[in-house]
Amino acid sequence: MAQEIEKKFLVKGDFKADAFKATRITQGYLSSVPERTVRVRVKGEKGFITIKGIGNASGAARFEWEKEIPVEEVKSLLELAEPGVIDKTRYLVKNTDGVHTWEVDEFYGDNEGLTVAEVELQDENEPFDKPAWLGEEVTGDPKYFNSMLMKNPYKNWK
Repeated sequence: MAQEIEKKFLVKGDFKADAFKATRITQGYLSSVPERTVRVRVKGEKGFITIKGIGNASGAARFEWEKEIPVEEVKSLLELAEPGVIDKTRYLVKNTDGVHTWEVDEFYGDNEGLTVAEVELQDENEPFDKPAWLGEEVTGDPKYFNSMLMKNPYKNWK
């Protein structure tokens, strides 16, 4: 089984000048229970279905399975999805350590104003550089999970 290990942070500064790629993502959830989330998304010109398991104690690691599917199938499955859609642009930013790449998500719609960055790791304790634009760590905080942002969007937090 595939294991995803990542750390998540809020973004407090300008990162866009360092981005080498930007992709629009629209996604919905067929299941958003913590034990198993099932997500469908259109990422650029491609479609995907993803299943994620519940996170470990720190929230940094969990099972993840993903498969590319036709965009038309994603659009059909979105009609069955739970209420709420996540709309965002994902920016890729190479880390100064030359090893890691940051995925920075700038949200739109009901989550406008929220920007989070994730870095994927091989091990929870793997060291990585933290760029100046990185803010507070929110790894494992459920309110920042995309599956929760569709239920309780950022606009409701204020």
